[in-house]
Amino acid sequence: MESYTLWKTMISSGEEVTFWQDFYVKFYQAFIEADRWKQYLNGVGTTLLVTAIALVIGIILGVLVAMLRTAHDQQLPGHRNPLLGVLNVICSIYTTVIRGTPMMVQLLIMGMVIFSSSRNFTAVGALTLGINSGAYVAEIIRGGLMSLDPGQAEAGRSLGLGYIDTMRYIVIPQAFKAVLPALSNEFIILLKDTSLITCIGGKELLYAAQGIYSRTYEAMFPLIGTAVIYLVMVMILTWLQGKLERRLRESDRR
Repeated sequence: MESYTLWKTMISSGEEVTFWQDFYVKFYQAFIEADRWKQYLNGVGTTLLVTAIALVIGIILGVLVAMLRTAHDQQLPGHRNPLLGVLNVICSIYTTVIRGTPMMVQLLIMGMVIFSSSRNFTAVGALTLGINSGAYVAEIIRGGLMSLDPGQAEAGRSLGLGYIDTMRYIVIPQAFKAVLPALSNEFIILLKDTSLITCIGGKELLYAAQGIYSRTYEAMFPLIGTAVIYLVMVMILTWLQGKLERRLRESDRR
């Protein structure tokens, strides 16, 4: 602490210091002074919470949209359901609009137009990320469902299962294995995209880093520290993804 105070005074007064003295002062300012490491920790907690909420929303939306669009596409000629047709159009518009516009623009519209009166920017950010992720998850799952042999669904129907039960017990478990790598990549992208909610005032990891370098006037260490934390979280998710894929492969062999 005494060394930090001395070297900081030397830097402020314009005296020459070594590289390691300058490095130590900037590192101490970014992570240790005033317990600033706690701000990063709180930011990580918010980032993981936002990711979890958005993940749940994205999966629910994605599965519903994928099942509706798949059910529409698999209808027999001459046996078209008008309601499914309307829902398919709505789902198609949803995926087209969400995938065709930038995430940043969606966040700004949600934060400054639709929910302009709300002060809970983190919740608005989580909702927006979930809606955005749902469109991508829907297309990933729909691709997996459409890639399966139609005979799988027909076998379920022949056993007396309805459409929902056939999808739940036969089709979706098989499709899940096929789309797991793509879904895992989408979830990793979702984790990194949480940094974008800072643009509407969401208090996640990047927000904490911005608050620190606005007080220390030194951006390098807070931003590099934030990048390292994101990298570690992504590496953990990638490791978990690989472990899950190995377990699924082992279950297939049995």
